[in-house]
Amino acid sequence: MSLKRNLNRALSAATGLEVRRAGSAPKVTPPAARAPQPAKRAAAAVTYRTTGDLATDRLLRRPVFIMSPVRSGSTLLRMLLDAHPRLHAPHELHIRRLEVGYGSKLSERAMDALDLGRGDLEHLLWDRVLHRELTRSGKDFIVEKTPSNAFVHRRIRDCWPDARFVFLLRHPASIARSWHEGDPEKRTYEEACADALRYMKAVDHARKGLTGGHTVRYEDLTKDPEAKLRALCTFLGVDFEPSMLEYGKKDDTQIQKGLGDWRDKIRTGSVQQGRPLPQDDEIPEILRPMSQAWGYLK
Repeated sequence: MSLKRNLNRALSAATGLEVRRAGSAPKVTPPAARAPQPAKRAAAAVTYRTTGDLATDRLLRRPVFIMSPVRSGSTLLRMLLDAHPRLHAPHELHIRRLEVGYGSKLSERAMDALDLGRGDLEHLLWDRVLHRELTRSGKDFIVEKTPSNAFVHRRIRDCWPDARFVFLLRHPASIARSWHEGDPEKRTYEEACADALRYMKAVDHARKGLTGGHTVRYEDLTKDPEAKLRALCTFLGVDFEPSMLEYGKKDDTQIQKGLGDWRDKIRTGSVQQGRPLPQDDEIPEILRPMSQAWGYLK
């Protein structure tokens, strides 16, 4: 055996090969015995500074963000606002998912020298995208309504210190039911309740953490759209325009399936809930605290 070891030692040093008995296989460490691999590092927190120089750091002025859960009527509100000659409310833009990366350490150090962290660069990108969209519209103010913005409401506030916030609420059980019926194969009603509740909690945190916002209830908007839009226009510092009740006439292609007849109902004031609000005993247990906090459960 010593001869084989000496031979293999010399052969391995010279060629990287070794002699084995025919039919033998190299030893393989069983998976259970392998040393555990180190866990992947968690993504580094994005750092940014709150700008103190809006004139230099931001192109947008006083953007409007609708903070709402999914299936709460934000598409209807977006269309009503977009019909205003001074308000541009495009489709959901999901700007929070636009990220910036460094192609090299040199570029990272160069940005550090400019006092621009990754978060600062992302804010510049977000601002430029929204400003470009607003400029193309020819209007004065942009309205962004992506529901997931509620999860980063503090960062949006820090990005645009002059931003204005509109909170759109709806009965929690109605939200969950609509979220389930939108794709019943994807989520059960119970799953829809839990998932929609995440958005509701985020909006609730935003309402408590952002001062000076304006709250609109979907049920009130559909019951008396003109009154609620007048109040919202006052909050936004623009005059109420009757054209807001005629939304969609200029470009019916923007109206999503199922909303085509809302325009006439809004104009005539005949918008209905479609179905009655859930009774108290119909509210799932998981949604009862939020229903009570929002005034839907006595």
